[in-house]
Amino acid sequence: MAPPVQSQRLPPPSQPSGKGEVGELKIQLRQLAGSRAPGAEDLKRELYKKVISYMTIGIDVSSLFSEMVMCSATSDIVLKKMCYLYVGNYAKVHPDLALLTINFLQRDCQDEDPMIRGLALRSLCTLRVKNLVEYLVGPLRAGLQDSNGYVRTVAAMGVLKLYHISPSTCIDSDFPVALKALLTHDPDAKVVANCLSSLQEILTLEANTSEEAARERELLFSKPVIYALLNRIREFSEWAQCLILDIVSKYVPSEGNEIFDIMNLLEDRLQHANSAVVLATINVFLHLTISMADVHQQVYERIKAPLLTLVSSGSPEQSYAVLSHLHLLVMRAPILFSSDYKHFYCRYSDPTYVKKLKLEMLTAVANESNTYEIVTELSEYAANVDVVIARESIRAVGKIALQQYDVNAIVDRLLQFLEMEKDYVTAETLVLVKDLLRKYPQWSHDCIAVVGNVSSKNVQEPKAKAALVWMLGEYSQDMLDAPYVLESLIDSWDEETSAEVRLQLLTAVAKCFFKRPPETQKALGASLAAGLADPHQDVHDRALFYYRLLQHDVSMAERVINPPKQAVSVFADTQSSEVKDRIFDEFNSLSVIYQQPSYMFIDKEHRGPFEFSEEIGALATGASSPDSVLPSQRVEATDNDLLLSASEKEENRGPATNGLLSYSAPDYNGSSTAFSSHSSSSTTTPAASQSDVAMAGAATPASIPQPSLVIDDLLGLGPVVTTPPPPALKLNPKSVLDPATFQRKWGQLPIALAQEYSLTAQGVASLTSPQVLLRHMQGHSVQCIASGGQRPNFKFFFFAQKSEAHSGTGFFLVECLVNTSASKAHVKVKADEASLSQDFAALFQSALLKFGAS
Repeated sequence: MAPPVQSQRLPPPSQPSGKGEVGELKIQLRQLAGSRAPGAEDLKRELYKKVISYMTIGIDVSSLFSEMVMCSATSDIVLKKMCYLYVGNYAKVHPDLALLTINFLQRDCQDEDPMIRGLALRSLCTLRVKNLVEYLVGPLRAGLQDSNGYVRTVAAMGVLKLYHISPSTCIDSDFPVALKALLTHDPDAKVVANCLSSLQEILTLEANTSEEAARERELLFSKPVIYALLNRIREFSEWAQCLILDIVSKYVPSEGNEIFDIMNLLEDRLQHANSAVVLATINVFLHLTISMADVHQQVYERIKAPLLTLVSSGSPEQSYAVLSHLHLLVMRAPILFSSDYKHFYCRYSDPTYVKKLKLEMLTAVANESNTYEIVTELSEYAANVDVVIARESIRAVGKIALQQYDVNAIVDRLLQFLEMEKDYVTAETLVLVKDLLRKYPQWSHDCIAVVGNVSSKNVQEPKAKAALVWMLGEYSQDMLDAPYVLESLIDSWDEETSAEVRLQLLTAVAKCFFKRPPETQKALGASLAAGLADPHQDVHDRALFYYRLLQHDVSMAERVINPPKQAVSVFADTQSSEVKDRIFDEFNSLSVIYQQPSYMFIDKEHRGPFEFSEEIGALATGASSPDSVLPSQRVEATDNDLLLSASEKEENRGPATNGLLSYSAPDYNGSSTAFSSHSSSSTTTPAASQSDVAMAGAATPASIPQPSLVIDDLLGLGPVVTTPPPPALKLNPKSVLDPATFQRKWGQLPIALAQEYSLTAQGVASLTSPQVLLRHMQGHSVQCIASGGQRPNFKFFFFAQKSEAHSGTGFFLVECLVNTSASKAHVKVKADEASLSQDFAALFQSALLKFGAS
């Protein structure tokens, strides 16, 4: 009997090693190309896995391109996935080789299996080779009309990939139109979500260069689209729900009933297990009701429970993200959260970053009713083995003391910290006692009695030592050994490395000298001599200044160095109220986590479609944009409104009547901008062309009367300014212009007018912050898109729109530099219709001169 014929089997692939690894893989792939032998598919998988692993670790396997493509003629979906991954990786590097894959990818796009059709279409779009764009249009159009939802989902994202490769091809092929049709009519929620994502990005990018695209983008926020998405929101994935809710937060309802309908529809989203969905829903609620004070307060009450649940039930990372948003809300309305302070107590298992955030919130919610309990809890944290938390808890106690709540008990707790004999506790306590004495001088007797027992040798931290030295000088009349302690510190002058301490030491010794001259005269001479020889410029200059002042007149020196002290009522905040308002406008974003507006931590080149110009970006603090709150949404506020920001309350109180001007220290991270007051009507920006300058030169309209300065200003009321009659031009009171369009128009339009206006004395006195003027101008249908600065220099970017103008047209753009010292406003105007610029300038001047009159 003849032996049985054994079936032909291919040898297993060898393990390539050395320099010939890629070469051996090529040989083995060629052997398997087109083979239908048993086990060939399994061998191909093994070889493909090796190729992918080599590609992953950085080995160049592009020479296997032809062999990989030849072996892809199979129905095995796993092999196809690996082949598509390989092709997509090397298509960008070797576009000439990518052409070899077009035929088989287009063939797979017509496969019977919808999974293969979708994978092939996705791989075809990931080639991202501009020369192959023409091959994408047909498969994409067919994919958008495919009967299978997965293929349509892939095609919707493929349109966005095509736009990034060739925007003109995407727009000319009417793919955005096809996406709009699917957005409201496709039964598959995944398709709708991808269409929305692609459309939003495409139209946003196109809006920078096309007014038509800007109008199309506004349609995404129209009532039919919003309602269609909201009615199906439960069908979408969590990611898609967040995307939809973000769009809804920018929607401006035309009627009050719409607000309640939307909130009722989204009520159950507050109970969602995903924290991102909950925060997105809260963002919608907050922005919809911001113009309705009573309802806005009820929203705060409603969202407390979901937020507190997420904080206690999630991971530390999730808790921190939710706590950051809760922290923002607590800072805006602490009284509404004062009864929930126990939720902010630190747990032993909380990481340090969560504990620090909870301590800030405990500080914010402290009031007369809960101060004792909160300070007691914080005092326990001061003994914590975690040094960072111990320091933060002591600072929190100090901040509460500065809020004027039950100061007696808090002072006792602070002074008890000095008895703990821990270096870091003593250091933090000394800094806080110094601030406390600046605000409550009446507590000096109790505090100095305890501080006097602290040895300067045990205080090493510069800020703490500077605080101790300040108290030694300020209250040297009450501390018997103050001159001798200061003298010992001067003896170790060369060993002191901190310039801050040396500067404070010079001042403290001088103050002590005025109070106890015989005991301090020797120390004063030694300190001045050491200061004059100090290499640090500030220390040297102060010592020289004190020496010359004392040499000139001792009594004069005392009035300068040691004047009568007044209690400090308000300490400089680390964040301006404008910055806090801007962060609130960016709720449910990284701005809340970083506690900074987005322009402070995003590089200019990565700010995307909402990027301001360099000037506007610097002024973004306190900007009022159409995407946040429209003028029609704002309401007049009183001190009883709990949810208004600090800046809004200050605006409604009006200018101070005691002659004092509010001062805001500049923020070193860029939130404040100082401006030069040297601008004139003939000055143009560096970007202005020669034609701009020519137009600006002939900009002064004869119809606007110029102020006369012939009569002396005997009463100091400023020049007599006659308000011109309002022109016939009418403005749209509800004009809307997004920052991207403003920036594009500002760069394209020439300067139509450049003028200088005089401000009334009442207007100058009223201009204590940018928000005061921008609110006044909103009442005259002139909207502010960015503002910044502090007295005496402010800068504004305004816009207005001609009444009954078509969407996207008839706009007037204004740059306004105000110098309160000179009572001048330098104005540049750019207009879609230059012939109307003079009429608009007259209207703008009329509104400006009415500022402060009422």
